[in-house]
Amino acid sequence: MSQRNFDMRLRCRYEGNDNKVSRLEVERLVDGEWQALDLGIMSAGFDIFVYSVLTCQHMYFRVNCAERGLVLDSAEGSVRIGTDADWKIDTLVVNFAGGLSSGTPRPEDIDYIVARMKQCPVSRNLREVPGAQSSIELSS
Repeated sequence: MSQRNFDMRLRCRYEGNDNKVSRLEVERLVDGEWQALDLGIMSAGFDIFVYSVLTCQHMYFRVNCAERGLVLDSAEGSVRIGTDADWKIDTLVVNFAGGLSSGTPRPEDIDYIVARMKQCPVSRNLREVPGAQSSIELSS
């Protein structure tokens, strides 16, 4: 069971057929309240790490949606990372929900995108987290 949980979420708008980011908001959960993430030289290192996981997953989500002809209008994504008392990751849950402006996702598209998200460089450099979960949902 996790001793510490780190939650971040993003809301994004896109433009063009390549799902270029036009607006991005990122928040982190602090003492039960969502607060805007403001990264700087005084940011906690683990917050930067969690942000790295979220943004890497987001890049692979949006790029691989575009590769499959799924043009996004907007998306919401979240990551929860839990650690044990020694700061070893024991929970990793990533979710994205995207609103499409064009394209119709097939089950094989969803499977492909999720598999590709797991190949982002940040995720590839994590030790295996038993029970790690990644999911996406796309709607018109």
